[in-house]
Amino acid sequence: MSRRLLDKLPALMKDPEFATAWQEAEEEFSIAREVIRARTAAGLSQQELAERLHTTQSVIARLESGTHAPSVSTLKRVAEATHSKLRIAFVPATCTEFAP
Repeated sequence: MSRRLLDKLPALMKDPEFATAWQEAEEEFSIAREVIRARTAAGLSQQELAERLHTTQSVIARLESGTHAPSVSTLKRVAEATHSKLRIAFVPATCTEFAP
């Protein structure tokens, strides 16, 4: 997520329509953030991660965009390629730990 969007987010969240759409997409965004964190912690570029997954850089870019939910299988492959451990958790709907 770009720094400019993060700077504008508090003001945007005041719009109820935007806030609802943001909350509905939060799971996809959080998955994308975690993929980016794992990749950068491993010191990999998108191209290098793509090579480890036997795919293309554009596939990694789409995965990191948060526009679609990847399969658990894909996430396992990312974890392996970044020497990470995949952990999936269910949290109470009222939990704000992962909110922006």
